[in-house]
Amino acid sequence: MRMRTIFIFRPWSGMVRGVGKALLVAGLLGTGATQAQEAPAAPALEAPKLKESAEALYPPQALEERLEAKVVLRLTLDAEGQVTQAEVVGPAGHGFDEAAREAALRMRFEPARRNGTPMPSRILYTYEFQPPPEPAPPAPPPPPAGSDEPIEVTVQGPSEGERRRRSAESVQVIDTENIKREAADLGEALSRTEGVSVRRSGGLGSRARFSLAGLTDEQIRFFVDGVPLELAGYGPELANVPVNLVQRVEIYQGIVPIRFGSDALGGAVQLVTDQMVRGTGVAASYELGSFDTHRFTVSGRHLHEPSGLFLRANAFVDSTQNDYPITAKVGDAFGRPQPRRVYRFHDAYGAMGASIEAGVVDKPWARRLLLRAFVNGSDKELQSNPSMTVPYGDATSGENSLGATLRYDQLFSGGFSVDAVAGYVSRRTRLDDLGTCFYNWLGSCAAQTRPQPGELFSRPVEQRVDQYTGFARLTFGWTPTAEHTLRLSLAPTAVGRTGEDLRTRALGQVDPLSADRNLISLVSGLEYTLGALDDRLENIAFLKDYLQLADAQRLMPDESFFPIGRNMHGLGVGDGVRLRLLRELTAKASYEYAIRLPRPDEIFGDGVLIADNLDLNPERSHNVNLELALDAPDTRAGALRASVVGFGRLADQLIILVGRESYFTYQNVFSARSLGATGSAGWTSPGQYLSLDGNVTWQDLRNTSREGIFGGFTGKRIPNRPYLQANGTARLQASGLMNARDELSLTWHVRYVHTFSRAWEGVGLENPDLQIPSQLLQSLALSYVTRAWNWTMGWTVDVQNLTDTPAYDFFGVQRPGRSIFAKLTVEH
Repeated sequence: MRMRTIFIFRPWSGMVRGVGKALLVAGLLGTGATQAQEAPAAPALEAPKLKESAEALYPPQALEERLEAKVVLRLTLDAEGQVTQAEVVGPAGHGFDEAAREAALRMRFEPARRNGTPMPSRILYTYEFQPPPEPAPPAPPPPPAGSDEPIEVTVQGPSEGERRRRSAESVQVIDTENIKREAADLGEALSRTEGVSVRRSGGLGSRARFSLAGLTDEQIRFFVDGVPLELAGYGPELANVPVNLVQRVEIYQGIVPIRFGSDALGGAVQLVTDQMVRGTGVAASYELGSFDTHRFTVSGRHLHEPSGLFLRANAFVDSTQNDYPITAKVGDAFGRPQPRRVYRFHDAYGAMGASIEAGVVDKPWARRLLLRAFVNGSDKELQSNPSMTVPYGDATSGENSLGATLRYDQLFSGGFSVDAVAGYVSRRTRLDDLGTCFYNWLGSCAAQTRPQPGELFSRPVEQRVDQYTGFARLTFGWTPTAEHTLRLSLAPTAVGRTGEDLRTRALGQVDPLSADRNLISLVSGLEYTLGALDDRLENIAFLKDYLQLADAQRLMPDESFFPIGRNMHGLGVGDGVRLRLLRELTAKASYEYAIRLPRPDEIFGDGVLIADNLDLNPERSHNVNLELALDAPDTRAGALRASVVGFGRLADQLIILVGRESYFTYQNVFSARSLGATGSAGWTSPGQYLSLDGNVTWQDLRNTSREGIFGGFTGKRIPNRPYLQANGTARLQASGLMNARDELSLTWHVRYVHTFSRAWEGVGLENPDLQIPSQLLQSLALSYVTRAWNWTMGWTVDVQNLTDTPAYDFFGVQRPGRSIFAKLTVEH
């Protein structure tokens, strides 16, 4: 718990000619964002003190009509006690909001101090306007700074992000406040985190491979506000979610809390969008950059206080040509392939989406009851095969989805709570491959045409797949005392899929995509949380139950459909413990026996080249994490932070795509062992002028199978997995340059990825094409933020891959070189 101090005072204003009353709730800030702090002894903490009061002008029309009002503002104070931002969180209208905010921006405070060191802080300031009685009494002078005022001390819980950091869960919490100002996308931002690797196979819109503690892609689950990413209306790719719509990111390493109601081996990533439901606010961002890239986001919210009616909406538009230069092999005058610098010519991407949320908040029967509806779509040109050896010029893919979710959250007497979300999503994916040309890397079509249309599969494809998903995430809690909490979660999901291949039907053949395929999953969990030793110790123990029912229709040789089915069941268990050794030093340990159920694509195939396999077994893994973290924000030398994490993953029955003579299937083919460690350290100078952060990750992912197709590679490092990488960030920041509420920052990022192989150890070492060279990538961002009235505006110029270093994805596909982006953000 964090100590906060409340001051109550009653200034008299001659201009207002009424009584002004203010309520301050002060809380210390950490570096760049509010951080979880332990409540120190009372003498070590000093709340802000009013140094220079300011008079608010009573709105003339409101004064004439003798209206009263209360305006709640959130004030941000810097380490000098200046008000750098005043946000109206409890509006009153009639001109009161503007008057209260204008006065607050002119106030000056003695800064908050911890152990005598000035610190930034945030306070809630409630200004009450009351018309004067007639005749108005003479105005008493304002209380002098430092005078004895009645002080009331209260204790208020930390923010949700802080609670996650301080819990026994193995989680990293990333605040996106600084990331939003930069032009980096969400994938680029997350790749700077220890233990995380995000490798995109190209520019914006291309597929991204996400690795967490050695395990990748399907072994990790992604969520937006507790809803699976593919069902949240932002598209299926994490890296393409607009970062300006995300408030924070939670990365769970190997141990997935039961509230997500999901199965995963490698962990989970949770994107938390704006949770503010107070007042009225709007925000917009526009990014313009290399390769004809444009990204636009806009969002807004409004709460009608008397009724509790709440409305929120957001939208995004992305567009890029991705025509960046690469080095590819192009035939010379004699037809011999030679390395040549060319431009990608068929890699454009476009996406857009919108959502609207409406409901009520803070009612006696519901803290939140909100209905959200969304629609989104994307189109992507396909430039080459996965290894970038064959260029394409006509194949395209796309996706459209629409859906709705209903969220309900309430606390009941007796410590009971309910947090529930349910929804339905309809999604259509398409693949069009009708090209008749043989393209080279110059974008030219060869004189001869293909024997039949189709670049990807040497046959024409005009495929549509429809998937319908209904889901729910229900969490019931009971907290009889502050030290004990019991939670039960239920997460049913029902998926139905069908489709069509127009070209197959045009030939009069039976279309395998038209078969009905259904999948029902139920993940349940029971969790017990114990707090002890005055909150120095927390333990979370949980059980999980996994159930999956699948049925489909298999196309037989006689062109009839035969019904088949498969049921799966498994149990998981886990425990996490957190012990606060000292006020600044925390130790964590966690374990989970995890299960991942096969996805619809893995069981049902895609009806084209990937066949169904209802005999798939779930993946299983033993996951262990050990962590030691230091957080010392109030030393005389500045704020210090450091952590070291060791992890182990022992996975079995991993599912991969295996090729046959004319088709592919997903199969359980090997087991793997991942061991690794991450370390991070950071320092922020007094006054927050300079901030330095760095991290390093080492992971060793090896095959442990002794039989099957990978039995000959027992003990070998698994290909396409970087095993050593490091990140560094340095930020210079100055404020008060042109006005008291502006900031100028220069941020330098550097990432190192050590060389790794695309082949098994001992295979193809003499072939340089199978080796991904080490990469040292740098970026530089210059940002400026200014605040006037209740508006905040910022701009950024971001140079990515500053040294134009060759960059590659996991499979050797070249990523963009040096590029420049500019970004403008506006908030109200």
